[in-house]
Amino acid sequence: MPHSTLTVDELQRYAPEVAEPDDFDEFWRDTLAVAAAAPLLVDVRPEPTDLRLLDSWDVTFAGFGGDPVRAWYTRPAGVRESLPAVVEYVGYGRGRGLPHERLTWPVAGYAHLLMDNRGQAGQHGAGDTPDPHGAPGGPSPVTWGVLDPRTYHYRRLITDAVRAVEAIRALPGVEGDRVSVVGNSQGGGLALAVAGLVDDLSAVLTTAPFLCDMRRSVALTDLAPYGEIARYLAVHREAEEAVWRTLSYVDAVSFARRATAPAQFGVGRRDPVCPPRTAFAAYNHYGAANGRPVPPEREMHVYPFNGHEGGEAVHVRRQLRWLGSVLQPARA
Repeated sequence: MPHSTLTVDELQRYAPEVAEPDDFDEFWRDTLAVAAAAPLLVDVRPEPTDLRLLDSWDVTFAGFGGDPVRAWYTRPAGVRESLPAVVEYVGYGRGRGLPHERLTWPVAGYAHLLMDNRGQAGQHGAGDTPDPHGAPGGPSPVTWGVLDPRTYHYRRLITDAVRAVEAIRALPGVEGDRVSVVGNSQGGGLALAVAGLVDDLSAVLTTAPFLCDMRRSVALTDLAPYGEIARYLAVHREAEEAVWRTLSYVDAVSFARRATAPAQFGVGRRDPVCPPRTAFAAYNHYGAANGRPVPPEREMHVYPFNGHEGGEAVHVRRQLRWLGSVLQPARA
């Protein structure tokens, strides 16, 4: 895919009005209230690994509908003090894998919770959390239950993501008032959703976020996951209005508008999967509707010649340094 058809200046001003249902806040308030009624931590047990410098636990917490959601909790071995925490969300079609697969944050000295994606594992990585809720829709996760926001897969996944923040705060050795969220692609979209639903996060780090400006994204790319929505509508033509309505309840731009935590964004300008302008839609709206007089700190890093992989290791280094700078004043 070539560079975005928008110039850098145009991207920096790209702030479309994304359709938002009148009952958006009520919908999510009620959804999370029901989830909160279930006991949070279901099981926490040590996970044997060959990593001498890290300790890991296999965690199960109650997500949407009280469903058991799996996660890995990992932290530096032998550290007795409580640590700031990072909750990480993984990409589309991935699961939590094995505890040694994602070590950046615990090696950097954070308590780290890696959430599994319910029902999605098998395309790009292993996982073991099912999604037991069936509803009319297409064959892929982005179209599961897509005819109604109440039955949509992402209602469940976003609820899981919020509960993951609550879960890490309930685990030992965590500074509960210093929790950040991070994710790439679908994980980046989930991080933005959590940013709009949890008002006391320390920071949000999102790269090449999925779920942003969704109607425009479906028009801009044929690649999955957005292309799977277009292919569903190519067969179910009568479902278009219902699909757009459902997607309006999970668009990360709407969540970003409500966010209060400092945020760092990263995007590849040649990204064919999550068009870069849609990440700018979330960035340019970030914090605009949170009701606070001072907007949250935010920054965007653009990689002109990169695609969906973004800045890779260079960007991770920027994430580590940025998060350290955000948290350091609180520690002082």
